[in-house]
Amino acid sequence: MFDLNEFPVSRRWPSQNPDVLQLYSFPTPNGIKVSILLEELGLPYEAHTVTLSDADVKSPEFLSLNPNNKIPAIIDPDGPDGQPLALFESGAILLYLAEKTGRFIGETAADKARVVQWLMFQMGGVGPMFGQLGFFYKFAGAEIEDPRPRDRYIAEARRILAVLDGQLATRDWIAGEYSIADIAIAPWLRGLDYYGAREVLGWDGFPNVVAYLDRFLARPAVQRGLTIPAREG
Repeated sequence: MFDLNEFPVSRRWPSQNPDVLQLYSFPTPNGIKVSILLEELGLPYEAHTVTLSDADVKSPEFLSLNPNNKIPAIIDPDGPDGQPLALFESGAILLYLAEKTGRFIGETAADKARVVQWLMFQMGGVGPMFGQLGFFYKFAGAEIEDPRPRDRYIAEARRILAVLDGQLATRDWIAGEYSIADIAIAPWLRGLDYYGAREVLGWDGFPNVVAYLDRFLARPAVQRGLTIPAREG
């Protein structure tokens, strides 16, 4: 019988209902990917607030779940073959949950390939590049006098927005039907406002992206997932 106490992370973040999926996260662009998908799927789960402080993400308990000390991570008590599964990396979690439920990943093998293609585009491009933009434009990197790092990521973020705008010229969702690719990409687009970077990127010059983000944010499950888990656990 499954015992969540076998996972050290449960000692720091105890569960009220260990029989449901456990989410360890924080409402960042990467974190809300998983909460949004869980809300879209309607799966029962319990959310634990893991702050970005070293006291949390570098604690022995969290490192036992994710040695890379990044949110989000999950424990699914009903994993493959009925065995519990611990998993980290937001893209891997999205793929796992979509494949487990058969939803938001396309109907055919070709559909799935296209969804995964755009999911990888987010994981390898949108997230890293937008994250660096935030560092050099708003956070500690903004104090660096050399403009080259900031200019590099501004230019790359603009290029990525142009790619997305072109893809969205003839469709509502990035890979055809609404999918985990959208759930991966759109939170990072929303994050540009938090960075205060929309004006420098010429946000209004990408009308298809603007409309796409509005469509995404209009979904009730998205609105719920944006604030899960609470910033203060």
